[in-house]
Amino acid sequence: MTDNFHTLKLKLEQYISQTDLQVSEEQISKLVGFVQLIHKWNKAYNLTSVRDPESMLIKHIMDSIVVAPHLQQSHYIDVGTGPGLPGIPLAIMLPQTHFTLLDSLGKRVRFMKQVAYELKLDNIQPVQSRVEEFTSTHQLNGVLSRAFASLNDMLSWCQHLIDSKGTFIALKGQLPQQEIDELSEGFTVTDIMALHVPELEGERHLIKIVKS
Repeated sequence: MTDNFHTLKLKLEQYISQTDLQVSEEQISKLVGFVQLIHKWNKAYNLTSVRDPESMLIKHIMDSIVVAPHLQQSHYIDVGTGPGLPGIPLAIMLPQTHFTLLDSLGKRVRFMKQVAYELKLDNIQPVQSRVEEFTSTHQLNGVLSRAFASLNDMLSWCQHLIDSKGTFIALKGQLPQQEIDELSEGFTVTDIMALHVPELEGERHLIKIVKS
């Protein structure tokens, strides 16, 4: 296990060096620890279709943490987070930022609670709920969604979570130009950014939307 941890750590350091991200030794260790926990629980819980820890470094960790520089507020909700993606890697990167991690499956929420305990993450709150039934006890600054739904479905299901000061942040592969063109009235795209994820095949885009 230790040798494997060391190998994964070196790989992750190599990927991070291809970006402008500032990541401490402790953060790298926690990110690798998260991958090892997914790998360990995956056999029984089927948390992700990605089975290989080295692939997880790219598809789960790097694909999540490149979003960190674009989150400047204090409270976010990650809807349809699955095993905690991108919420847990982002919480490791942004220890002063609070993340509510929402998923409808109990086994995923149990896993995320175990991750919080083992990695000592006090800035995540895993919650089992359907997004349309969830109400937050504190003000949320942004809604994160990664490959969760079409833009209009995301906005329809999540619009009650934030007010006009909040931002919807959709993480997509190829730029969904048709979805952007068909955006419901009352919503405006404020930013579209191409994200660079080292070693990842395919495009990645971040789209910011606000209530207009």
